[in-house]
Amino acid sequence: QVQLVESGGGSVQAGGSLRLSCAATGQIFSMTALEFYRHVSGNEREFVASLARLQGDNIEIKYADSAKGRFTISPDNGETTVALQMNSLKPEDSGIYYCHVDRVWITDYESRYDLWGQGTPVNVSP
Repeated sequence: QVQLVESGGGSVQAGGSLRLSCAATGQIFSMTALEFYRHVSGNEREFVASLARLQGDNIEIKYADSAKGRFTISPDNGETTVALQMNSLKPEDSGIYYCHVDRVWITDYESRYDLWGQGTPVNVSP
């Protein structure tokens, strides 16, 4: 059973920082990018950042425009965990942050698809 577990949400004032973590656990052979999405009630989930491990030690990182220059996603504590450092937080960054992965290979020929974590709340007050 592959699971995604987020941690690190909380409440801060505008200008503050939070660090989120996403850990993929279970039987994992390889996987596509680990992604963070933000959801605000009444809206669709919005992409925030992603990190994909490529061949060798190469990684590919992507950010939403709203995250560029303020958020940093990085590998963290192993090959199946990423961290999202969020600085200079704004009230509009508030929401439930979810971790997502499109595909996890649990063996050479068996995969799990479209996995989501349980979400962690971020509340940024003015």
